[in-house]
Amino acid sequence: MPKILVSDPVAQAGVDILAKEFPVDSIQKMTPEQLIATIPDYDALVVRSETKVTKEVIAAAKNLKVIGRAGVGVDNIDVEAATQKGIIVLNAPEGNTIAATEHTMAMMLAMARNVPQAYCSMQGGLWERPKFTGVEVRGKTLGILGMGRIGSGVAKRALAMEMNILAYDPFIRADRAEALGVQLAELDEIFATADFITLHLPLTADTKKLINKAAFAKMKKGVRIINVARGGVIDEADLNEAIEAGIVAGAAIDVFEKEPVDPANPLLKNPKVISTPHLGASTAEAQVGVAVDVAHGVLAALRGEPVTTAVNMAPIPPHVLEVIRPYFNLAEHMGCLAATLAPGRIESISVEYAGNISEVDTKLLTVAVIKGALSPILQESINYVNAPGMAKERGIKIKEVKNKDTENFANLIQVRVTTDKDYCCVKGTLFGREGRIVMINDYRVDFVPQGWLMIGPHIDRPGIIGKVGTILGSQSINIASMQVGRSEKAGNQMMVLSVQSPIPAPVLEQLKAVDGILGATLVNFESLQV
Repeated sequence: MPKILVSDPVAQAGVDILAKEFPVDSIQKMTPEQLIATIPDYDALVVRSETKVTKEVIAAAKNLKVIGRAGVGVDNIDVEAATQKGIIVLNAPEGNTIAATEHTMAMMLAMARNVPQAYCSMQGGLWERPKFTGVEVRGKTLGILGMGRIGSGVAKRALAMEMNILAYDPFIRADRAEALGVQLAELDEIFATADFITLHLPLTADTKKLINKAAFAKMKKGVRIINVARGGVIDEADLNEAIEAGIVAGAAIDVFEKEPVDPANPLLKNPKVISTPHLGASTAEAQVGVAVDVAHGVLAALRGEPVTTAVNMAPIPPHVLEVIRPYFNLAEHMGCLAATLAPGRIESISVEYAGNISEVDTKLLTVAVIKGALSPILQESINYVNAPGMAKERGIKIKEVKNKDTENFANLIQVRVTTDKDYCCVKGTLFGREGRIVMINDYRVDFVPQGWLMIGPHIDRPGIIGKVGTILGSQSINIASMQVGRSEKAGNQMMVLSVQSPIPAPVLEQLKAVDGILGATLVNFESLQV
């Protein structure tokens, strides 16, 4: 049974959800060496920001299938190393959205009205009212860098405060921006015109120290900066210089490049900077929310189900997942079937979606096909994370086709695996919630792809099926069910036998030697790896 390690403080509500299905150990404050020594025993790891999941930790993780981050940022996890090893990395992007959004607004208003400075002054027994005259936000231009959940939430609240919004996000569509009531703009335009700039960007190679001396030089004099996103997006030394130079009138900083922050950091001593110790997600509601969300994600990963919040695989919107979820098992089994029936080295995999399913994003279903096709032929563990990379490493071309028209079905999936020797084309659909194979090459069939199947094309003449049954019976191999499909080519049929135990290779050779049998292939759906 899979075991789960929780190595950072996580709300008990999340731990309880995990413990209902699998054994959970909570071991905190481990040194890197202790974590490396401990991790081989576990299938899942749940962290917050304290545990550093380095490549050395991942290399030592013999059984690890998933790393869950109870929060948004995954800076403390070597995602690349995890991906190469086929380990799913997931986060909880929605659990703390409101908390981070509200903290952004609180920081902006506190900075605009000098609230912390005035408080400290009064604590010192002073009454310095003129010194702390602030500015209003109404009518000011707010530049939002990053229009994800938090950036969009900030925009909604800022619009209610009658601010003008300029938004930068290279991935947002114009119609989405219009629906949010914001105007899309490039960075230079925001730098030149914004009175306030708030950052809601992940820390990546492209965004690291994005706000630097060159950026400050382009900014409107008197601009105010808010960062409740990730430390490292701002060059802290350059920010301090920009404040001293009078370019930046104030800054509100919740996150720092190094945390806990160095007490000697000049931003902490700058009177025009207000700072908090990474409190963006620190509400009681958010801590429960991220713990519950990450627990559900970890359980989905351990069950082999698609994970909607994985950061190293394409995210799936809930409305899309609702449509494609019933097809995952079918798609994977179709990939396995087609690859098993096509002898030789796989050169390409083509997946065609027809009917209503063609109207949604089916990329993850195609990954399921790839996973199924590679599982029978590779020794490595194949999953939704590493399957596309393994196919690419082996030079396998992947093609996805959409077609609104179907044959006689509401939805139809066609998988074609082409090798250096042959090809196999498999078609499948759902009957209710049950996946069924309806065609193999030219043979019309109708069976559920599960367990062990023996598939044998043969000439349509009396006695062949009886001989096959006799051979299997002599080896005590029980036939659970049998289905025969006819080919469009006259005189040929395909036998599909469901057997309750594997058929040894010598017995398969006996079957192939039967006069009239054109082939005999054992398909093992039991071998598909989670």
